[in-house]
Amino acid sequence: MSSPFIEENDQTRARREHLAEIEKLVGNPYPSKFARTNLAESPEGEDTITALVSPETLKRLAGAEEFAAGFDALAGKVRAGARPTAEDLEPVNAALNRLRVRVAGRLSTPPRVMGKAAFVHLSDGRERLQIYVRRQDARAVSNDSGQPVEEPDSGWKLFQLLDHGDFVGVEGFLFVTKTGELSVHVEQLQFLSKALVPMPDKMHGISDPEIRQRQRYADLIASSLKVEREPGELTTREVFERRSRMITYMRRYLDDHGYIEVETPILSPIASGAAARPFETYHNALDIKLYARIAPELYLKRLLVGGFERVYELNRNFRNEGISYKHNPEFTMLEFYCAYMDADGMMDFCEELLRRTIQEVTGSTGVRFGEQEIEFGAFRRLSMKEAIAEHWPKYLRSPGGVDISASTFDDPVRVEAAHWFLGESWEAVHKAAEDQRNQARENYLQNKNSGSVEAALSKTAGEYAEKGYPTWYIRDILITEEFTNGLWSRAEKRAADLWSKGPFPVEQTARQIVEMFERLAETHLIQPTFITDFPKVVSPLSKASPDNPSVAERFELYIAGMECANGFSELNDPVEQYARFEEQVRQRERGDEEAMQMDVDYVRALSYGMPPAAGIGIGIDRVAMLLTNRRSIRDVILFPHMRPQAVKHDEDAERDEAVHKLDGILDELAEGDEERDDEDAEPRAGLKELRDELGVRSAAEGRADEEQ
Repeated sequence: MSSPFIEENDQTRARREHLAEIEKLVGNPYPSKFARTNLAESPEGEDTITALVSPETLKRLAGAEEFAAGFDALAGKVRAGARPTAEDLEPVNAALNRLRVRVAGRLSTPPRVMGKAAFVHLSDGRERLQIYVRRQDARAVSNDSGQPVEEPDSGWKLFQLLDHGDFVGVEGFLFVTKTGELSVHVEQLQFLSKALVPMPDKMHGISDPEIRQRQRYADLIASSLKVEREPGELTTREVFERRSRMITYMRRYLDDHGYIEVETPILSPIASGAAARPFETYHNALDIKLYARIAPELYLKRLLVGGFERVYELNRNFRNEGISYKHNPEFTMLEFYCAYMDADGMMDFCEELLRRTIQEVTGSTGVRFGEQEIEFGAFRRLSMKEAIAEHWPKYLRSPGGVDISASTFDDPVRVEAAHWFLGESWEAVHKAAEDQRNQARENYLQNKNSGSVEAALSKTAGEYAEKGYPTWYIRDILITEEFTNGLWSRAEKRAADLWSKGPFPVEQTARQIVEMFERLAETHLIQPTFITDFPKVVSPLSKASPDNPSVAERFELYIAGMECANGFSELNDPVEQYARFEEQVRQRERGDEEAMQMDVDYVRALSYGMPPAAGIGIGIDRVAMLLTNRRSIRDVILFPHMRPQAVKHDEDAERDEAVHKLDGILDELAEGDEERDDEDAEPRAGLKELRDELGVRSAAEGRADEEQ
């Protein structure tokens, strides 16, 4: 029997044959339930394997102090690698044999048959429990009647039909084996579900990240079975359990501080609350276009108008934008607002919330993220201009004798000059590297027909590395003091000439400052750092600073080079808010698809009066990345969005493997970005172009085959 979801091979055929035999023996092979005991008095109300194997549970169940002492001594021997003696086992097993248990789980190892008895492990996805099946003792249970099957050796026959990955329920008594392992001596064996496909490799798990993310169910199974694990490495289940504990604690912290959890619309007639491109849909009954929520901000602030002083929402947001290691179109935010608080107070609150959350979830105020040790004991605060000056490229020195500082960027002419100067210096380096990229591409084209694509690709990647890709050594040779001074002189003259024709638009200067921050500073902000004093023109919902009306009382929190939170003192002047919206509309008309839409009802709400307030949005997925040491946002989202799998031709397999390897090289380069100057990222375009060329060729040749 072939099916679109099960590959036809010897293993899957054998499993289907076993399933047919099991059905003859016990009836329905997919029963509705299995009642477990609750000796462990677990929160679940029944005996999970994790609850049952806890030493504390066993000592409590046995009751007697002498058992507890004997169990501790036996456990100590096992930990030391020694086999317990008969004298060690006798008192422990005398107590355990009185405990009858019903427990269920997945066969986490292939059955081991030794004559007329066998051992196998059951797993609940977290812990494992060994079961012992002896031919003359075990009886199969009919799933139709719920009674033991009367056929002789029915339990043994059923056991021999089990495959790695099947679910079974067992009933029996507890004991400790001669190797010191807690086990269940099975008296009744009930079949619960068949695994029709083989389990993943239990030694190494699933190494392909795309399979892990596309088939999370297989990833969860493989990770729980995986034997080889790095010190401190979390299983996939542990990653998401840690994420869940993080969210639970954040909720509790907000509840304890007087915040009320609310729910706001996911579908809205206006895409508002953030600068982002929305997903669109259509409501047939109302005959209106709707947008998937990009942020709940404006609804939550309407509640401040209505009298709620502290509100929060743990929400799913949707933004129709790019995908990267830190971006997913659907993501989770924790957004909350507090009346009578300003941005400084919200930074204090955010810092304490995150510090306590890290402590609660990990037991420490520090976490390891990749090669970095991140400490949440204290958060830095820098203005955006201070961050630019602090991370101004060292190799560009003091251009033209100008000492670059935060005050440099108070002058719009200097901002224009610095922005152009950086762009030109990077362009010069990249042009110098173009010959290398062309040469490497030529090597690939020459070699692709004289050997495997993989070999040509390896040669290409090797030459990039050999010649200094992505061009650090070219930069060091090219960027001399003479070059720097000459380029800066040209930059200042150009900026002065432009200014003489009229002042620069405020929006232009603001965006240049933001762009320089993103290119120079963002990836270097490893330890928790609040960036403050954003240009007001790029912060349409934030109050202006009373000390400097050109900047907003806004902050963003950066950790490990990622923006993890965004907050500000909320603008509550309806007249000014309306004017800000009008400017956003003009930007949309000029082609900015991410500019906000006019929301007249929100302005109407502000007209009823909103108290001074501060708000913040915290990226739950990115904080989860930090707490679990995962470098891709897809690894902390159970079911991330993926491209549809294309049907591939056999002859394309080698090329596709080469593309996959090149993706790995690009990922490694991306992970190293935080340790390099951001301007070095651009030359990787050559590798990306080569990868795209390979991918396009594969698709094009596939279409040609279909036409033939």
